[in-house]
Amino acid sequence: MKPVRFWLYGVAFLVALMVLVGGATRLTDSGLSITEWAPISGAIPPLSPADWAAEFLKYQTTTEFQTINKDMNLEQFKVIYWWEWGHRFLGRLIGFAVIVPLIYFWVRKRLTPRLKPALVGLVILGGFQGFIGWWMVKSGLVDRVDVSQVRLAVHLTLACIIFVWTIWLARSVVRHSQGPIYGVTWQGGGLVVLVLVQVFIGGLVAGLDAGMAFNTWPKMDGSWVPGGLWTITPVWQNLTDNAMTVQFFHRIAAYVLWLATILHAIAVWKSAPGTTHARRAAFLAVLVSLQALLGIVTLMLQVPVSWALAHQSGAVVVLAFATAHWRALKPSGENAFNIAPLTVNPVHGQV
Repeated sequence: MKPVRFWLYGVAFLVALMVLVGGATRLTDSGLSITEWAPISGAIPPLSPADWAAEFLKYQTTTEFQTINKDMNLEQFKVIYWWEWGHRFLGRLIGFAVIVPLIYFWVRKRLTPRLKPALVGLVILGGFQGFIGWWMVKSGLVDRVDVSQVRLAVHLTLACIIFVWTIWLARSVVRHSQGPIYGVTWQGGGLVVLVLVQVFIGGLVAGLDAGMAFNTWPKMDGSWVPGGLWTITPVWQNLTDNAMTVQFFHRIAAYVLWLATILHAIAVWKSAPGTTHARRAAFLAVLVSLQALLGIVTLMLQVPVSWALAHQSGAVVVLAFATAHWRALKPSGENAFNIAPLTVNPVHGQV
């Protein structure tokens, strides 16, 4: 199963790269530069001056150009176009990198019966993600100067779910050096869910440019709980449309995740002191702490592109490690795609 595992790790790497390029596309305001969804013909970029002129003319019909970028010239347009084209090209590349090896491994009978539907599900999720991406872009082409922050957050979170699923599958086709720790597996899953929730809120922050304001820490706008959190009617809409509220809950979610990882590390260490599981849980707590620190610095610097991308990269690393840790906590026979379980001590998880 080693070739299958390496293939899945390669797909996970491409998905992570896709997330980072998507972040750069958002930070450079490049997402609306391509105004059509052409899954096949869109793979070929403009090749002649006439092609570039035609693409630029399409962009000039958008509200973003007419409101913000009316002074943009063709050379400047090419910069944002290449970011969006690169993002879409990576999506096509990922589809190729999943489907072609999947067919090969399937025909060569290298996939177990339990692994096949899981991989088909991965293909379906990837196709749906392409649709969500266009659904997001479409929201910014009429009557807006950017895409819907909710659709952006959905697009980002689904990409991260695909990333989690790919890492999970890759980690499920290998034996783990130590057995499970019964009673804390749910905590590992809970941490992954918390990271995904934080990713979703981070998508809202990016979509609203909420990090550009309230750039102090630990207090926000001079208070621990700032005023103005619930100024929009209906009240629930503050959770998606109010930049102050969204940033505030991004901070709260970070505190909750940080505390949860520390408590989890303590719980694992008490259950299985000195084991790989315990060291992994402790390292995950360190990663989350560093990611929180990186977020604070990024905020206080008013979100420069380089720091913002570093913060997003940190989120991908945390998510990958949390997923691998969660999978390692589970018994090898559970959802491990026909790999025989190890004989373990149920108390300390020792082989």
